[in-house]
Amino acid sequence: MKTIVVIGGGITGLTAMYTLQKAMKEQNLQLKLILVEADETLGGKIRTVRQDGFIMETGADSIVARKNDPGLMEELGLAGEIVYNATGRSFIYADGKLKKLPADAVFGIPVNLQALAESELISAEGKVAALQDYYTPNETFTEKDSLGAFLEHFLGEELVRKQISPVISGVYSGELDNLTIASTFPFLLEYKNKYGSIMKGLGENRERFLRGDGRKFISFHHGGSDLIDRLEARLNDVEILKGTQALSVKNTGGRYEVALAGGRTLEADFVVLSTVHTSARSLLQDEALNGDFDRLSSRSLISVYLGYDVPDERLPEDGTGFIAAQGSGLMCDASTWTSRKWEHTSARQRLLIRMFYKSSNPHFDKLQQLTEEELMNVAVSDVEKSIGITDRPVTNEVTKWRDSIPNYHLGHPDIVRSLENMLAASHPGVILAGCSYYGVGIPDCIENGKQTGQKIIDALTNA
Repeated sequence: MKTIVVIGGGITGLTAMYTLQKAMKEQNLQLKLILVEADETLGGKIRTVRQDGFIMETGADSIVARKNDPGLMEELGLAGEIVYNATGRSFIYADGKLKKLPADAVFGIPVNLQALAESELISAEGKVAALQDYYTPNETFTEKDSLGAFLEHFLGEELVRKQISPVISGVYSGELDNLTIASTFPFLLEYKNKYGSIMKGLGENRERFLRGDGRKFISFHHGGSDLIDRLEARLNDVEILKGTQALSVKNTGGRYEVALAGGRTLEADFVVLSTVHTSARSLLQDEALNGDFDRLSSRSLISVYLGYDVPDERLPEDGTGFIAAQGSGLMCDASTWTSRKWEHTSARQRLLIRMFYKSSNPHFDKLQQLTEEELMNVAVSDVEKSIGITDRPVTNEVTKWRDSIPNYHLGHPDIVRSLENMLAASHPGVILAGCSYYGVGIPDCIENGKQTGQKIIDALTNA
């Protein structure tokens, strides 16, 4: 009997274990499956807090609808629990007011000339500069190049800096100049090469990104933790060790010894490290790997929810939130008007707002030293300045994510490949998994979990 240990009970680790258990039953394999999670609850960055009639996602809050796995949702009995985001405009807060992002835009990139012309954020000169995208061919850029340099070359500096960069940086927690095309939007390079224009390519593939009804994201009626709870409930052939810290993973000559806090040791044939890269580094304790692990990067984030006893009709615009432009005068980087975007999150449609503070924020060093009450007061002040709500919240939820948000800088793909190659040589039964390496969204993590599980099954059946 082969033993497989997955360290890390986030969505990637859970999906990997679900894939392994499913294959074990379908192929009549003799496997011992063990999932190790340091926290008392599973889910990683997916955690739902329900209080005072509000549903608050302290980490990831949704799944991109076009990337959803309907087969998995059906298997987990969640197909009937899916809810879509309400429609509404997004804004950038600049010059002391909310300015609309074009409705026909993907990550701030216009999909046609009309969307470019209607932008409230770009000057006439900036719009003219962006037209070069239609007649300037790509002769040098590859997937390894900087996303920021690529976009600025064809769309112009102003459009990128004022409209596109705030949106993309909010997703990938990094400056565009330090992000690779490969790790973010390789399809933009494909569109440029195929259609001769980034904007034209997005327009030709509009339905992939912009649903006619504006519903781009999904969640679940009782919150994102429903996905975690259903996966956990299905893992009836898995030994789940919650509140258990893994201390080390050692190669013992064909098998692996996993030391756990409390003195227990697991013997495994395969070990999946579905943890942040710093934890994987600590577990392996291999000097040959440390250089690459240390070159990977992560950021921090503070999330503050504010629930008010006022109707969300008090919002000044029919929208779903805003991104704060550089030098906006606000402390926050972005705000989601949660009760408007997700109707299921507020039982009586009272106002629920989420404020974001990123480690790239020039005020972040000061912010991370504040107490939860002080952070709440900062958020309350930002709400008052941006949308004019002066009431005090009746509930709040503050979450600090320290060094756990992946930052896919220019060297990221090469570093991951190097780690994979070195592990294959020195630790062939150890597999890296999760958002530190292979994609930040929930669907990306689910797909990576499935691929990881299948990789192990293939290794076992082809041995």
